[in-house]
Amino acid sequence: MSSNSLVGVKFLRRGESTPTSDSSSTDAVAAVEDKTVTLGKGRPTPSRREAEGRRRGPVAPAPKTAKEARARRKALRGTKEERKASSAERKADMNDRRSRMLAGEEQFLLPRDKGPVKKYVRDIVDARRNLLGLFMPLALVLILSMIVTPALQAIVTLATLVMMLFMIIEGVVLGRIVNKRVRERYPDTADSSLSLGWYAFVRASQVRRMRAPKPQVGPGDAV
Repeated sequence: MSSNSLVGVKFLRRGESTPTSDSSSTDAVAAVEDKTVTLGKGRPTPSRREAEGRRRGPVAPAPKTAKEARARRKALRGTKEERKASSAERKADMNDRRSRMLAGEEQFLLPRDKGPVKKYVRDIVDARRNLLGLFMPLALVLILSMIVTPALQAIVTLATLVMMLFMIIEGVVLGRIVNKRVRERYPDTADSSLSLGWYAFVRASQVRRMRAPKPQVGPGDAV
């Protein structure tokens, strides 16, 4: 009697609520039917290395002997004419990039030389006749004279110290001039005074012909 009375009775699971009406049950079934179920691919997403490996094709088996390994390396290097042509092409490209860098083309400059502020600093330095540019040649002459005549060592040492003193003084003066003119023309620049002063000092201490990029103005030109 008790078993027959349970027929047709729906047992609720944990978390389920008792339906209040037939209309709410119908709405719930319709909502479930309207949902779009996105099924997974059923496989892991391939890594970048695997994808590139499939594009390149199967990998050649490893060489079994040293002779086979040498032959494979030789085949990968190409012929002597191909290697020579490739080397000549790389050399020509490097020379072209260097010539454009020396000419001052912005896209070929080193990061330290890029920007209108650095170009303006170079022009200020190149338009001046700096004693700093004579330091290296004079220092070389003094060292050679000391080697030839060791008796001049004391005089050479004193002359070197005097040159260094003048170099420091001119470097400080040049740094102040450069910073003043840069702040007037580019008041919003983010370069620090120390950075601009050191950049000007290093360029001024180089021989004019060895400066890179090459000077775009002559000594005495208005900048």
